[in-house]
Amino acid sequence: MTPTRSILFYTAAAALILIPGCKKSEERSASEKPAGTVLKVGIVTDVGGRGDQSFNDSALRGLELWAAGKKYTGTGYVDTTPAEVKATLPPDLAARTPPIEKLPGVTPLVLQSRAQEDYEPNLQLLADQGAGLIIGTGFMLENAIEAAAKRNPDSKFLLIDSPLLDAAGKPFTLPNVRTVVFKEEEGSFLVGAMAGLVSKDGRVGFVGGMEIPLIKKFEAGFKAGVRTTRPEATVLTAYTGSFNNVAAGKQVAQDLIAKGADVVFHAAGSDGLGVIQAVKDARAAGRQVYAIGVDSDQSHVAPDAVLTSMVKRVDLAVYETVRDLAAGRFTAGDAAWGLKEGGVTYAPVRIDFPQRAAVLEKVEDLRRQIIEGSIRVPATDADLASFKP
Repeated sequence: MTPTRSILFYTAAAALILIPGCKKSEERSASEKPAGTVLKVGIVTDVGGRGDQSFNDSALRGLELWAAGKKYTGTGYVDTTPAEVKATLPPDLAARTPPIEKLPGVTPLVLQSRAQEDYEPNLQLLADQGAGLIIGTGFMLENAIEAAAKRNPDSKFLLIDSPLLDAAGKPFTLPNVRTVVFKEEEGSFLVGAMAGLVSKDGRVGFVGGMEIPLIKKFEAGFKAGVRTTRPEATVLTAYTGSFNNVAAGKQVAQDLIAKGADVVFHAAGSDGLGVIQAVKDARAAGRQVYAIGVDSDQSHVAPDAVLTSMVKRVDLAVYETVRDLAAGRFTAGDAAWGLKEGGVTYAPVRIDFPQRAAVLEKVEDLRRQIIEGSIRVPATDADLASFKP
């Protein structure tokens, strides 16, 4: 069975489970639930898929747990309680107004992609199943989202991590597509500043996945942050060339640690799980080294090894788009979320280390300066070359 057919078979089976549930909701009396509240929302993951404990899982959290109030068990969904949902919210989102809470009638449909060739047929399958909103998680789905949106003008789409781009690489819009990109360089700057302050020997590492403009934003911001708090520090850089090769991430991180890096930040998707494992192994061998996660708070992967994580609010972008559609206020167009917009941040620091309070105070001061505009964080190598702290 080909990967695509395998995915379609699995999803069709899941749809048979979910669709009767939708019908049951629709057959309730108007006094129990107003008509029209059933809303199918689909996600097509990139090749990292469910379980990457990073980007894709963040998108799924925004749809399944927050919007639909459901938890995936491996074979289907079970309902969650408001307390269970609240337990997944960091303090800033727990205090958010309006609150993050279950949206009535939302039914998640999820398709996992094993190869890039799966993207477009998976998007089309969701449209054929009647999804009111179809979400593509990651820049690699840009071409597929464009094609699917043009083919299905009555469906709404959300593309995470990229605008729509024409043949010349210039952004353009479609009336049924919302795109959300993040100012990854701003969040990466803060964890870079922290790395510079925490590093004992002034040698830190950056591990990227594919060497593309998106990941270069992480690298540029991280290096600028290190330069700001530790001008004499050395940043060792390596790329794995993928986003779904844990072994490659581990090997690259081991190489950087062997060269003296004592804080390693990754922007490498599932490869980053290998980075964290390499750091965990080094600590078990007596090395004082830390990992910095990405996209989601990855401290749970290795609580004693992950210093912090550069968090992208992919979950929030998904949740708010679903809420907008449910409320009848979906708008197309492009949005860019940075520190000011609450789109990026760093995860709570749970590890104790020397001068911890002073380090966090300095990082928070830098956050304020970025939000106020007194620090402009570089997003490219060219901008980094001219950056002066």
